[in-house]
Amino acid sequence: MGFDEEWVSSKAAAARQPASTRLNGAYDGPFPPSPGGDKDLNASPERKKAAANDIETDFEPNSRRAGVWADEASITAVKAFDGWATAAGLTKAQDAWWKSLMVLLGRLAGEKSALRETNRLFVTNDIFVGNDFAPLVRPSQLNRISPPQRP
Repeated sequence: MGFDEEWVSSKAAAARQPASTRLNGAYDGPFPPSPGGDKDLNASPERKKAAANDIETDFEPNSRRAGVWADEASITAVKAFDGWATAAGLTKAQDAWWKSLMVLLGRLAGEKSALRETNRLFVTNDIFVGNDFAPLVRPSQLNRISPPQRP
């Protein structure tokens, strides 16, 4: 069976099936589930810190190392094809690769910084909100009034 016949067959099969929506399940909480599967609206400082550390200790150095390795291999190839049009093409590809690598490293640094700044902002915000509620948590002046005495 060729592509055309298979395409016509699959379109005909799709047309025969009734259009409907089917849910695998329903969420019963007050908020829709997040992509990570958490049912509660929350921010995890530990997960943000771990992600920022992974970027710093794994993704950035390994990306830089891979970029340098590819750059060295390209330089060797350009030297081998010196005088050929291939050398010029490799040089152009090498420049594009290096620019892409710099964009990637910049993006990783930005994401790492954003994760860390978000953590700082959440903690600061939590402290300020807690301080705003502190006067409300203090005992009421009504608590100082003694209950009426029974006769």
